[in-house]
Amino acid sequence: MAEEDEDSKTEQPTSRRLGKAREEGNVLQSTEVKTLAMLVAMLVVVWLGLPFTVNHLKLFLSGILAHLGEVDDSTPQAMVLLGDDIVLHMVIALAVPLSIMLAFALLVSLGQTGLLFLPQKLLPDFSKINPLAGLKRIFSINAVLDLVKSVLKMAIVGTGSYFLLQPHLHELELLMTMDLSTMVLYLHHILVKLVVAVVMMMMVIAAADWFYQRFTYMKKLRMSRQELKDEHKDSEGDPMIKARLRSLRIARARRRMMAAVPKADVIVTNPTHYACALKYDMDSMGAPVLLAKGIDAVAFRIRDLAEEHEIPIVENPPLARALYASVDLDQEIPPEHYKAVAEVISYVMRLKEKHRGPFNRR
Repeated sequence: MAEEDEDSKTEQPTSRRLGKAREEGNVLQSTEVKTLAMLVAMLVVVWLGLPFTVNHLKLFLSGILAHLGEVDDSTPQAMVLLGDDIVLHMVIALAVPLSIMLAFALLVSLGQTGLLFLPQKLLPDFSKINPLAGLKRIFSINAVLDLVKSVLKMAIVGTGSYFLLQPHLHELELLMTMDLSTMVLYLHHILVKLVVAVVMMMMVIAAADWFYQRFTYMKKLRMSRQELKDEHKDSEGDPMIKARLRSLRIARARRRMMAAVPKADVIVTNPTHYACALKYDMDSMGAPVLLAKGIDAVAFRIRDLAEEHEIPIVENPPLARALYASVDLDQEIPPEHYKAVAEVISYVMRLKEKHRGPFNRR
């Protein structure tokens, strides 16, 4: 059943699925990229910071040795103070390199995952201390793959480091004949070369691991077609419900429109396919307003209401079609239709004056 579920998940995860996984703390990250960042920080420290640190310690220890005879070794307090002074200078000398490495690690971690606040991760998860679950994790395929990757990484880095150092092995015998400054400079040069080589090898390993982690991450979050449909329903709404709501809105709007027909002064028709109800009050309106419009069955209903309320009906097919196409409900007619509408309303007003009451014309 699980295999069938995996086989059915053929679609790439949506942005909503990725966002939900991020909220749960499930983000794409590569341990090898973090390791590479630490090595780059180490390179910076070794290349730029190590000479400063060594020089600082050298000057401090030289001063200690020069004045060692002045230290009162008969009292424990003097020796404790000396030890504290040595430790303090060691901490000061190592603070900058360690700070650089910590900053690199934090920046790379934030670069991979972004800023995450997951208070749920602070809650105890007793499933993680379950012995059976722990054994399953230890002997899982992912654990075996991680072990194989670690062995390969160590083999690659170890082999590369050996071939880099091998030409210099015979030079180690000469270290004892060098003075301290020369020996430190020589070891610094070799160490920088070694770290540079390791960083270059780790770049390849980190790039491969990042693409592998991305592939497995996206594969784990793949979705089935049914999940895509369900997510679409959740985000956009059920199409059937949306259609039903849309039909209800149309029906309510149509009822309001039909309720406005009795207030019209004239109905302009096609005569059978289009019907537009117009109202004009010379004192309060700048131009006639379209109260209702419709085609076919709706147009027939508008004419029926007009007959019931004795509203004049005027046949003008070009005007009826133009008003239906270009004017929205409760909107004034545009200037290009002023002349034709004015003729219709003037005609209706003359008829009302002539007959002194409502008049219907088919």
